[in-house]
Amino acid sequence: MVCKTVKKFKATTNSKHNEAISPNLLNRHFKVDAPNQVWVGDITYIWTDMGWLYLATVIDLFSRKVVGWSMADCMKTPLVNDAMQMAIWQLKLPKGLIWHTDRGSQYASKKHRALLKTHKIQQSMSRKGNCWDNAVAKSFFHTLKTELVFHERYKTREQAHTSIFEYIEVFYNRKRRHSTNGMMSPANFETFRKVA
Repeated sequence: MVCKTVKKFKATTNSKHNEAISPNLLNRHFKVDAPNQVWVGDITYIWTDMGWLYLATVIDLFSRKVVGWSMADCMKTPLVNDAMQMAIWQLKLPKGLIWHTDRGSQYASKKHRALLKTHKIQQSMSRKGNCWDNAVAKSFFHTLKTELVFHERYKTREQAHTSIFEYIEVFYNRKRRHSTNGMMSPANFETFRKVA
């Protein structure tokens, strides 16, 4: 007999705040024709023996590539801003880029909105309590956890950070085949589409 493992749960979305809510510009249109038209993001949590480690990601809907990410031991606005800054620094942003997330307080904060305004990024938010509006971001976290996190026991946050970094940058973006990309990795799909 084998007992079922009970996974620790940590809420990452606090939508009970007084900040402004952006309209749902994405409206579940998850297929786009070119890179950097729509990015989606979310926050998840990873348990370590030292406590929670939080991961924020920025995913390009075109190839499903993780173009920005950040990890920290708390999930305040700098966590999501650092992930966004990573994406901005390495990519040339076209006009009209849409950034879609849930209604979490980090994404609704004045500091996050200021960052988006500086780079002329349009903000989009899911409808209240509707996880399907941000299905692509949630799907990535499911993949990350079922393929990696649930098979590990991280003694330290640093160990988890290294493991997740390698999964995203070495495996997921460059090697893992994705059904949306015709069974090509995000990086290979972007290269193929440029050549085509």
